[in-house]
Amino acid sequence: MGHITTIQAADGHEFSAWETEGSHHPYTLVVVQEIFGVNHHIRQVCENFAKAGFHVIAPALFDRVQRGVELDYSAEGVKEGLALRAQIPLAKTLLDIQAAASVLKPRKVGIIGYCWGGTLAWEAACRTDDFAAAVGWYGGGIAASRNETPRCPVQLHFGEQDASIPHTDIAAIRQAHPEVELYVYDDAGHGFGCPERNSFNAKAYQEAQERSIDFLKSNMNP
Repeated sequence: MGHITTIQAADGHEFSAWETEGSHHPYTLVVVQEIFGVNHHIRQVCENFAKAGFHVIAPALFDRVQRGVELDYSAEGVKEGLALRAQIPLAKTLLDIQAAASVLKPRKVGIIGYCWGGTLAWEAACRTDDFAAAVGWYGGGIAASRNETPRCPVQLHFGEQDASIPHTDIAAIRQAHPEVELYVYDDAGHGFGCPERNSFNAKAYQEAQERSIDFLKSNMNP
């Protein structure tokens, strides 16, 4: 169902995006990639949300430094993804996310992100007025910016066994934002929602997916 489209950001940068819409899509959603690009997994995430009634766009955020990036879940993929991410200022990344949202307007737009994208979903919720609801899965940078204030309802998901996100970070987010829906999944590690990772946890994924869809739809009634 999905296809590649081209979007232009406010600063003139043109980038590609994966767009998916089902036969009945009353809801709209920006899906924000991990550090592995808009790869097979992220495209499948888009398809799954399309089946749940969303018109989805996943912007290729690495296009600002390298086009067509699709990395695998290996040590080398992590290294390459981190290097690419380091070259893109947050402000530029948010411009691309906002441009993706503008394609979906005037309807209410939601945002969901994974890993790096989970942190970006939080930043987009705090620094823009483009979104009616935001969801972040295992966003490792959220604790560092927990003193920011979301401008829309936010739901967050973490794995209890995530070695890259300390329990103290999750506790700090809870303390700073008691209004945020925050879930921690037992026996789940980083990337528990990706079937292409060794850390995939089917039970945690299903629970988090259902909660995410319900949360987004409840805050985005057409």
